[in-house]
Amino acid sequence: MSPEHRSLLMRSNRLLGANLVEANLVKIENLEAANERLLELVATDNPRQSTLLGILAYELKILREEDALLHIADEHGAGLVDLRAYEVSEDLRKAVDVGACWATWTLPFDREEDVHFVATAYYLSPAVRTYWEKQLGGPIIWFGTTLEMLADCFEKIEAERGGKAPGQPAA
Repeated sequence: MSPEHRSLLMRSNRLLGANLVEANLVKIENLEAANERLLELVATDNPRQSTLLGILAYELKILREEDALLHIADEHGAGLVDLRAYEVSEDLRKAVDVGACWATWTLPFDREEDVHFVATAYYLSPAVRTYWEKQLGGPIIWFGTTLEMLADCFEKIEAERGGKAPGQPAA
């Protein structure tokens, strides 16, 4: 993982955690344990495992991912999307920075004129929303989705590219 993506990942997770506590979805002591585990996983350079939400939901079983999704739908008005029902456009698959997608657990999956449709498991992290707003430079309609659906999309895009990030020469 590049230093830029690692920094983005850490900032995204830190702010997600703070907002999960603020929303009373997790307790601070649970967040501290999850943050320690996140640091261990980030050191392994395995992006699929480097997720605070995943640690809280699937490893520590403190939070149900569905509860976080329902919270963003109910409290923030974000839609929910099942990415298995969508084919990400070829232009977006070619252009997207997959490292940034892994770092933010977010994927721009469609575009209609100047409006971007963006799926994320990290809507509660202001760092994630700010990053993608700057990257896309236009109106965004946000959708919540699961970590698993996002990871499957990221891995599919990586496989199409032969495992290389955009702008990297072929091995």
